[in-house]
Amino acid sequence: MSWPTANGVSWGIMTGMAVIRIPEEEAARDFAGVIARVSAGEEVVIERGNAPAVVLRVADPHLRRLSDSLRLSEEHGSTATLDGNFGRDLEAIVNSHSEPLQNSWE
Repeated sequence: MSWPTANGVSWGIMTGMAVIRIPEEEAARDFAGVIARVSAGEEVVIERGNAPAVVLRVADPHLRRLSDSLRLSEEHGSTATLDGNFGRDLEAIVNSHSEPLQNSWE
């Protein structure tokens, strides 16, 4: 895949983050290459004709603060107690499941 190096590259709002613009056809020919560039921190704008159609960038991890977890717990009537053994108990629960747990709170 021939990636643009001058005309097709601009710089994003985040300092040092390259924004690569490529045509849809080129992205389809080497999607693995597109994903590799995104995984490396670059933003890729896939264009259809002369207009942006899709923007790819690394996803932000979904993190929940402890205060949010406690609020959700209270809203759902949980009677869990965060005592000194909470971490050990939680780890045992997680390790006892061979499949990912389903989040029924959201």
